[in-house]
Amino acid sequence: MPAPPNRRRTFWKRRPAAAARTGRRGSGRWPRGGARAGMRGGASREAAFDSPLAIRRRLSGAMAPPPPAPSMAPPGLIHSAPGLLDTCALPQPPAAATMSGPAAETPSAIQICRIMRPDDANVAGNVHGGTVLKMIEEAGAIISTRHCNSQNGERCVAALARVERTDFLSPMCIGEVAHVSAEITYTSKHSVEVQVHVMSENILTGTKKLTNKATLWYVPLSLKNVDKVLEVPPVVYSRQEQEEEGRKRYEAQKLERMETKWRSGDIVQPVLNPEPNTVSYSQSSLIHLVGPSDCTLHGFVHGGVTMKLMDEVAGIVAARHCKTNIVTASVDAINFHDKIRKGCVITISGRMTFTSNKSMEIEVLVDADPVVNNFVKRYRAASAFFTYVSLSPEGKSLPVPQLVPETEDEKKRFEEGKGRYLQMKAKRQGQAETQA
Repeated sequence: MPAPPNRRRTFWKRRPAAAARTGRRGSGRWPRGGARAGMRGGASREAAFDSPLAIRRRLSGAMAPPPPAPSMAPPGLIHSAPGLLDTCALPQPPAAATMSGPAAETPSAIQICRIMRPDDANVAGNVHGGTVLKMIEEAGAIISTRHCNSQNGERCVAALARVERTDFLSPMCIGEVAHVSAEITYTSKHSVEVQVHVMSENILTGTKKLTNKATLWYVPLSLKNVDKVLEVPPVVYSRQEQEEEGRKRYEAQKLERMETKWRSGDIVQPVLNPEPNTVSYSQSSLIHLVGPSDCTLHGFVHGGVTMKLMDEVAGIVAARHCKTNIVTASVDAINFHDKIRKGCVITISGRMTFTSNKSMEIEVLVDADPVVNNFVKRYRAASAFFTYVSLSPEGKSLPVPQLVPETEDEKKRFEEGKGRYLQMKAKRQGQAETQA
């Protein structure tokens, strides 16, 4: 038996003119419940061969197609992936920046936009600090890599070396759009300083607020040999003071990086049956196998991936300590001591070091173990201090249970954390008095 005709294919086929005049069935078929029903309602015979939706539109006088929706993307928008409408990298005109690079076609500022989704946030709807840090690093990597390849020479990729203290000024929630703006502010012979600002936008009301400020340092690594650091093309400063201020920041961060290397042998050891509110009670570790999705095209881990994992571990430590909803308040300088290659097993360990009345300081250490290479031993890849605050269901800050240090090392770290806390508190008070 031959297969029945394809009704969908013949549904829109117009009947021959003769068949239309006589009313006989032509080679096509009448639409199901269509022609006669349309003619009973006063529609023309031509409408019998339109779709049911077209008939309803014609009867209601709405046959004109709706105007196309205006594009939300500004001119010059460059999407980071085909079809991905919520992530973009928008080059800013060089005139808007404080300085311009050596090549006129290489902008010194860019902007990345992305809408916050449920998988970016915690159970309370607040976006993870690690998600914001990852976006910040992506913006910095784009602009620094673009600048380092702005002149003819050996091609390179910019690798994250350090993140200065980052304050989370305001929480970001699901459904808001994050606008991450990055700008090159200083270059030394082998490093690039990038300053990043993050704004959150409520797309329902149009209100915007500043959520983050960050300063990142990148070094250009050769594509032929990732262990080789290349020279950075210089930038042109609009004022001589900018170069002098940038040189001071460069020397300060270089000195701080040297001071953090002596802690590379410190290891977080588990303790059986720890008491509540002690360091051992809340300390946590996460073991992660580095895969291709974590790495650049050249086989080493994105700095943003590492920072996101560090924030997750620090958040677990803070939640275990206070048993409430917690959010990232700030991140002290993150130092990347060495690259992490694909195939390594990394251990991210976090432990409480200090508590004030309403904040907690957590030290996070990242150790890399190249399990497929017997010639390379386990090494310290990154370290940082995260500060968290405890929040009520209404979003108000809550008192934090006081940490009980037990060993001499824990007491020493507690005093060091207290010194950092008092120093930052005095700095904030000085800034407030200056602004007043």
